[in-house]
Amino acid sequence: MASSTTQEAPARHRRHEKYERLVAAAQALPRLKVAVVHPCDEASLGAALEAADLGLIEPILVGPRPKLLAAASALGKDLAEFRVVEAAHSHDSAARAVALVTAGEAEALMKGSLHTDELMAAVVRRDGGLRTARRLSHCFVMDVPSHDEPLIVTDAAINIAPSLEEKRDIVQNAIDLAHAFGIETVRVAVVSAMETVNPKVPSTIEAAALCKMADRGQITGAVLDGPLALDNAIDLGAAAIKKIRSPVAGRANVLVVPDLEAGNMLAKSLTFLADADAAGIVLGARVPVILTSRADSRLTRLASCAVASLFSAAQRAAKPLPEV
Repeated sequence: MASSTTQEAPARHRRHEKYERLVAAAQALPRLKVAVVHPCDEASLGAALEAADLGLIEPILVGPRPKLLAAASALGKDLAEFRVVEAAHSHDSAARAVALVTAGEAEALMKGSLHTDELMAAVVRRDGGLRTARRLSHCFVMDVPSHDEPLIVTDAAINIAPSLEEKRDIVQNAIDLAHAFGIETVRVAVVSAMETVNPKVPSTIEAAALCKMADRGQITGAVLDGPLALDNAIDLGAAAIKKIRSPVAGRANVLVVPDLEAGNMLAKSLTFLADADAAGIVLGARVPVILTSRADSRLTRLASCAVASLFSAAQRAAKPLPEV
């Protein structure tokens, strides 16, 4: 039994190392002005206040004041130092938070205790929303204890069955995110069930097309390869057995999945079977959208804020996406 405990300790020590680096990098930046949408329970309000305490964000709390105060009271917190924007209900909270971004008063959105669909409906609304020419997509930034660097999985939450054109944006969003938190060489694996192009498996054809789009400059900032099966995308030994010669195979740091079902199952498999944490962010809008879950750990919520801060800083330094 003592031997088992000794072997487990290093894994626990390593578990959050990558997230801790992201949080430390974000703390060196100016606080991100975040409209926190309807944080009317202890988990969502507590996450926003802790991120503020750590110097990651400057929260603007958007929601019904009585519910905000009740959640703060349950936490033993005082909201006197924070700006509160009164809203009637969750839909109104989402609309008012988006309006804060439109007015230049907020640089990001953070999901509170409302449904993701409610928040995203306000973001993508054609009149007064935050659309750009880029397709919105979700990225999980995963801290997998056995993996040396953060692993981006996309899209596992927004696009159900994306077209090839939509996948181009999904890939580009993930590449931009990887660069924002310091990955110098972004290696994108477009994953499928196999590593050969098979006309009977549409995802393999789309993977090959995405790689050719990268060759033609339609996707930039990364090395792409695909189709790749998951094992030979992330394991050098598996790639060697299959005799795959590629700068991506075995070393991918971005995994682009065929559809939402595959992405969701991959992310949850890593979380529940490989002891990984999954910070979530939506990209492609005028500002990043921090998506947290009630099941998220404390550090996962903070990492989501850190990722948004790093991405926002990179976005400010680059040319903004055109609006639509």
